[in-house]
Amino acid sequence: MELTRRLGVTDAVVVGLSAMIGAGVFAAFAPAAAVAGGWLLLALAVAAVVAYCNAVSSARLAAVYPSSGGTYVYGRRRLGDVWGFLAGWGFVIGKTASCAAMALTFGAYVAPGHERLLAVLAVAALTALNLAGVQKSALAARILVATVVAVLLAVVAAGSTDGLAHLGSGPEVSPWGVLQGAGLLFFAFAGYARIATLGEEVRDPARTIPRAVPIALTLTLVLYTAVALTLLGSLGPARLAAATAPLAEVGPGWLAPVVRAGAALAALGSLLALILGVSRTTFAMARDRNLPGVLDAVSERTGVPHRAEAAVGVAVAVLVLLVDLRGAIGFSSFGVLVYYAIANASAMTLRPGEGAPWRPLPVLGLAGCLLLAATLPLPSVVAGLAVFALGIAVWWLRRRAGAAQV
Repeated sequence: MELTRRLGVTDAVVVGLSAMIGAGVFAAFAPAAAVAGGWLLLALAVAAVVAYCNAVSSARLAAVYPSSGGTYVYGRRRLGDVWGFLAGWGFVIGKTASCAAMALTFGAYVAPGHERLLAVLAVAALTALNLAGVQKSALAARILVATVVAVLLAVVAAGSTDGLAHLGSGPEVSPWGVLQGAGLLFFAFAGYARIATLGEEVRDPARTIPRAVPIALTLTLVLYTAVALTLLGSLGPARLAAATAPLAEVGPGWLAPVVRAGAALAALGSLLALILGVSRTTFAMARDRNLPGVLDAVSERTGVPHRAEAAVGVAVAVLVLLVDLRGAIGFSSFGVLVYYAIANASAMTLRPGEGAPWRPLPVLGLAGCLLLAATLPLPSVVAGLAVFALGIAVWWLRRRAGAAQV
C-alpha cells in the first residue's frame, strides 16, 4: 500500500527542525569545545559544510525517488541492493539507539533518578501520537520547535556578546581536534534526513523536498551559530568544555529551570521525529522484504505504517529499560555519517536530466562523511564497523536463502 501525501513545505521544514533543533544543541557544544577549544566555530562550520553537501544530495535524490525510506531507497536504485540495505540497516540500528538516548535525556532533565520510567512513558506517548496520524505529529512538532527556539533565543539574549573575543583562544588545538569537534556537532545537524524519509507523505515532492531541506538547515545553522557565540562569550572555551549543562549556566539564575524545561522539550521533539523517520525506513525495508514482511502494513484509518511504528516503539522502550545509552551517541553518529556517505555516492550517479547537483558537492560530502566518521572515539568506530559487518552478513544470508528458493 502507498502512504497518503499530506505534508506541505512548512510541515516538512518543521519536521526537519524538530529533529535538528533537539537535545543535541543542549549537549553537543561542551564535548565539542573540549576537543576544538576556541576553534569551536570552525568545527561548527566544518560540520555545516558537510551537512549542506549531504542536504543537497538528499534533496535531489528525494525529488527523483519520492518514496518512503530515504537513502535506503537511493542506495538500492543507484548503487545496488547491498548499499541500500546497509544504508537502511545503519539508519534503523543507529537511530533506534538515538531514540533511546533522547528518551533518557528527557527523563534525566525532568526527573533525575526516575529517568527510565519517564523515558518509557515518553516513548509510549509519542508512538501513540504517531500512530494517530502524521498530521498530528507535524502539529506537535510545530509546538515543540517554537518552544525550544524561544528558550534558545532567551539564552542568546541573556548571554554575553563577546563570543568573537574567544575565537582561537585557549590551549593549542590540532586539526584533528577541530575535525573531532565537527564530528560531534554533526550529530546535531543530522535531522534533515527525516524530511527525505517522509518523501511518500509529502505533497509535490519534486518541489517540496528540495525547498524544505535547505530552509531547515539554514535556520538551524543560524541559530546554532548564535548559541555557540553566546556560550563562548559567557563561559569561555575552558568553562564551556567542563560544563555538563552549559546553556543552563548562561544568564541569570531564574533562566536555568527554563533552559532545563526547554532541554526536556527538545528531547521530546527529537524523539518524535526520530520515531517517525525510523518507522518509515523500517516500513520501506519490510516492503522490500529486507525486514520481516509483517511490518509492511498501512492503517486504513490513519494512513500510517502502524506495525512499523509499534515495532520501533517497543524496541526503543526495551533499550531504554535494559541499556545505558550515553555511549550510543558516538555509535549513532558513525551510522548516520555512513548513511550520508552512501547518499552522496548515490547522488554522484545522477544525470543532468535528473537534477544532478554540482559535482563537487556530493564528492565533498562523501569525503567529509568518511573523514568525520574516522575522527569519532575509537569504541564508537569499532562498534559501528562491527554492526555494519553484521549487516553485510545478514544481507548475504538473505540473498543466499532467496537463491536457494528459486
